[in-house]
Amino acid sequence: MRTTTIIGSIMALAVSAHIEATDQYLTADAMVDIKTGKIVSSPALIISNGKIVRIGTQKNLPKPQGMDEVDLTGHTIMPGLMDMHVHLTGDATTPFFVEMGYSLPRQTVVAVKNAKTTLMAGYTTVRNVGAPGYSVIGVRDGINDGDIVGPRIYAAGPSLGITGGHCDNNFLAPELKVKSEGVADGVAAVRAKVRENIKYGANAIKLCATGGVFSKGTKVGIQQYTVDEIKAAVDEAHRRGLTVAAHAHGTEGIKAAIIGGVDSVEHASFLDAEAIELAKEYGTYLSMDIYNTEYTLTFGEKNGVPEENLNKERQVSKRQRDSFSRAVKAGAKMVFGSDAAIYPHGDNAKQLSRMVRYGMTPLQALQAATINSATLLGREGDLGLLEEGYMADIIAVRGNPLDDVSILENVAFVMKEGETYKTPEQ
Repeated sequence: MRTTTIIGSIMALAVSAHIEATDQYLTADAMVDIKTGKIVSSPALIISNGKIVRIGTQKNLPKPQGMDEVDLTGHTIMPGLMDMHVHLTGDATTPFFVEMGYSLPRQTVVAVKNAKTTLMAGYTTVRNVGAPGYSVIGVRDGINDGDIVGPRIYAAGPSLGITGGHCDNNFLAPELKVKSEGVADGVAAVRAKVRENIKYGANAIKLCATGGVFSKGTKVGIQQYTVDEIKAAVDEAHRRGLTVAAHAHGTEGIKAAIIGGVDSVEHASFLDAEAIELAKEYGTYLSMDIYNTEYTLTFGEKNGVPEENLNKERQVSKRQRDSFSRAVKAGAKMVFGSDAAIYPHGDNAKQLSRMVRYGMTPLQALQAATINSATLLGREGDLGLLEEGYMADIIAVRGNPLDDVSILENVAFVMKEGETYKTPEQ
């Protein structure tokens, strides 16, 4: 009976109906060329089997007779957005310790809800960097099989971390003997844990190289995993074609993660000049969540976040934004990573205006959330652009996002792989 109830709850969160992908002719007033920053007037796209097969203008590519039409008059189209750091099982509006008591089935239902919300906000691809019990892997598979609605998901499974570190659970009494399932100490254990995550379906890997803001008893600046442990995780993941994300706030942990070969450093709060140069030398992407501090410091106390964690957020906030500005100025490679769950899912795009405020051009911010993220995932050949042969992941807004990126906080149209999930009338 309980299993039936859980399945019913999950299925009820699916969109009741959406427009099935057939051959389609899509037009709009304008299109953003993400590579060049140019605005293409009166674009026309032909979509078949979930991909863009022809692209031109309404003048040189007229509508084929009998083809279904998607008319986005009054709108500007661009590729679907991508967020490289989300936690779909988390919900910032749920009281801190209430959420900690959620069962795995309850967390999975939350992830289903948040996946749909994220897609409707215009994010057609996300990387979920840590969730218990392979829950988001199950959500990903449900989306892929058409059972529920959500973005394309790269799911890491349980995050790897040291005993007592940021990716362990340190909130409960020692006699309860609670240990997070991603805990792995030493090179051999790290290798085994990566293999276990892959065994159960992970298509990305996440490890914790330093302390963090929302854990108990860890210091954000202190390194946790050694370079050798990080290298072991990277070796195992890369052998299987998976990217590795490293949570790292502190300077030495950031450097260890880069030298260890990770594909992206998450947060990267305390960068120095050497760390930035190392990131450039190794080609490591920085994924810096510079919006969520506003939510945490405004609503965290009300939501029951302990004072220890709020104090750590105050330590990180300005330093991380300063680091972001210096990294952008130095030309480091950047992707869009929001840490959605620390603030409400669906508000992901609020970070874009902060990325511009702290040093990026609007085009750079959009590239971070499209072609840069696609390249990080090894999908630069079919995601992140509106070009022939690419997936028909398309969003639309009223206005020009290169003039004001904040308009992406209100996306009017969402298509993923040729299927329409949101229209301007919704």
